[in-house]
Amino acid sequence: MSDSLTDARHDSRRIIDDLSHPFPQAANGACWELVTDGVMGGISTGGLARETLAGRPALRLTGKVSLANNGGFLQMALDLAPRGQVLDATAWDGIGVAVLGNGERYGVHLRDDTTARPWQSWRQEFAAGPKWRILQLRFGGFRPHRIDRPLDPARLRRLGLVAIGRAFTADLALGGLWLWRDAAGDAGG
Repeated sequence: MSDSLTDARHDSRRIIDDLSHPFPQAANGACWELVTDGVMGGISTGGLARETLAGRPALRLTGKVSLANNGGFLQMALDLAPRGQVLDATAWDGIGVAVLGNGERYGVHLRDDTTARPWQSWRQEFAAGPKWRILQLRFGGFRPHRIDRPLDPARLRRLGLVAIGRAFTADLALGGLWLWRDAAGDAGG
């Protein structure tokens, strides 16, 4: 896939956020949120801001992940459809992200309309280095976490880019978010 987030291949990409709207609003109409382990008693601290990094508009998550008080995460989260609804992504092969970071490992966590507990999700890890990187994360590569079934792309509700699981300094930037499919695919969209 091209490194350009503005290419015109509408048949192989559906934009969720291209960072063209005022912060914290995403292109899909939902708003980005900072979520910390404080919702569960943890003490990790962080911030979420819109910045320009390496020449590209970005949503930047920064902070300190702490394991104290049963904590251990920071995340930038976005509803994929209006509240209470789901995004049917069955016509797509996966989630695309443009990322930049401090060399640490992060995760993309997906939730659907059946995940009742905050720790339940389908997860895929990635490394975010000092140069912008385009990732295409196949839905089949997401692994269930405290859920006993595979991801169903027809029921997506929420996505998080997460710093999790160990004490470290988080610095992760997102330069775009989209659904993608192989150009040779014949799925509709």
